[in-house]
Amino acid sequence: MTGFGEALPLPLNSLAATDISFPDSNTHSTSGVWFAVRTWPRYEKKVATELEEKDLDVFLPLLASKRQWSDRQQTVNLPLFPSYLFVRIPETHENRAAVLRTNGVTSFVGFRGVGIPIPECEIESVRFILKRGISFQVHPYLNIGQRVRVRGSSLDGVEGILLAKNDDLSLIISIQLIQRSLSIRIAGYQVEVA
Repeated sequence: MTGFGEALPLPLNSLAATDISFPDSNTHSTSGVWFAVRTWPRYEKKVATELEEKDLDVFLPLLASKRQWSDRQQTVNLPLFPSYLFVRIPETHENRAAVLRTNGVTSFVGFRGVGIPIPECEIESVRFILKRGISFQVHPYLNIGQRVRVRGSSLDGVEGILLAKNDDLSLIISIQLIQRSLSIRIAGYQVEVA
């Protein structure tokens, strides 16, 4: 069910993304809200598995990356946002406590570790990019810029921040709470104010 062992065949030095979410985004429950959870370094997959065993809706976006060691090459799945994953839970003390009692979880992301809900559209935008296999690169988080929505084509409805660099238009898709972003090229796409 988790698919952690699955690797994508990639050319050397290329990146692809994998959406590790429990269960599939088309079948998940809509009860509860999304929270970002901070983990110990390199514990994201362990925490995701443990939370999934507690029947919680977990989203851990991964990048498949080809790694070279002295004796071999291997494709490994690395977290898109190191030390973070996302969990959808009802906003109750019991559910928060269940997450915080998970080995490797340090806190919810938010004021004093309480956690601030993440808008559904931010999680779904990242899932959409991963599911469609659209090429992207990790991008520094931006506080400035106008929020836009792509209209038409395969990116219809994806929202983000418009950025222009040397006549090259990019759409920055962000998870504001953890200040992490993805950048996709949108030259030729129609955009409108969100």
